[in-house]
Amino acid sequence: MNYILIAVIVLGAIALVSALILYIVSKKFAVQEDPRIGQVAELLPGANCGGCGFPGCSGMAEALVKGADSGSLEGFSCPVGGSAVMTQVADLLGMAVANAEPMVAVVRCSGSCELRPRIVSYDGLQTCNAMNACSMGDTGCGYGCLGCGDCVAACKFDAICIDEKTGLPVVDEDKCTSCGACVKACPRNIIELRKKGPKSRRLWVGCVNKDKGAVAKKACGAACIGCSKCTKECKFEAITVTNNVAYIDWKKCKNCRKCESVCPTGAIKSVNFPERKLKEEAPSQTIKVASTVSVEPKTE
Repeated sequence: MNYILIAVIVLGAIALVSALILYIVSKKFAVQEDPRIGQVAELLPGANCGGCGFPGCSGMAEALVKGADSGSLEGFSCPVGGSAVMTQVADLLGMAVANAEPMVAVVRCSGSCELRPRIVSYDGLQTCNAMNACSMGDTGCGYGCLGCGDCVAACKFDAICIDEKTGLPVVDEDKCTSCGACVKACPRNIIELRKKGPKSRRLWVGCVNKDKGAVAKKACGAACIGCSKCTKECKFEAITVTNNVAYIDWKKCKNCRKCESVCPTGAIKSVNFPERKLKEEAPSQTIKVASTVSVEPKTE
């Protein structure tokens, strides 16, 4: 009985000492969290998409509070909540925030099933990452969309789907939050975030094929052939041709659409623009030329 009592006393003493040590350590190394972090986190949408560049909404909340303490919220943007949420956060922190331009995902590939015929049959794992890792795909273009839907699986907002007719991803701009998940999921860097544009009007080159013109055109009927006609037509220096493929800088583009009209392959895509009015042919004018007839005098 004495042994049991001694054991209980010893264990109780150890527990008491351990509890005392833990208490002292917790007080000494305690990290005081700013209460504003929790308040900001409550204002954020809680999607944890990572589109803001931080590890979830809690990470962004912490970064916003630190930014407010340093005197600037420049560069912060919540793609899901948009300017409305950022305005609420700025009001809470007593700061002003610049309204970021809304962005949207665009698919830089126009190689539909019709324009980019299949030349081989792929029977492996049906994911873009797997197909890209082991082959160039089932078409002659080693740069274009593989159509397995990795981007669709990555999107948490049902903003992207695969068109059964074309085999290409289609972005619903009303649902897209520009979180960038589809951009990261695409192994060929076909999907890009671009400025939504005034009245949701925007232009981009729907091709990333870096092959020379003849090779690219053979693989896809809508391929950019790097002819530079669009570059010469653009007065705003918004288009560059690098590695045989054109690129439109949305920061410089004025949506004049002159580049679209001169593209010989239709590689430049536009959305939400009014239909172009066909120029009426001027009526041909008939010019009547009076014929002069010379009459010789009669000689009797």
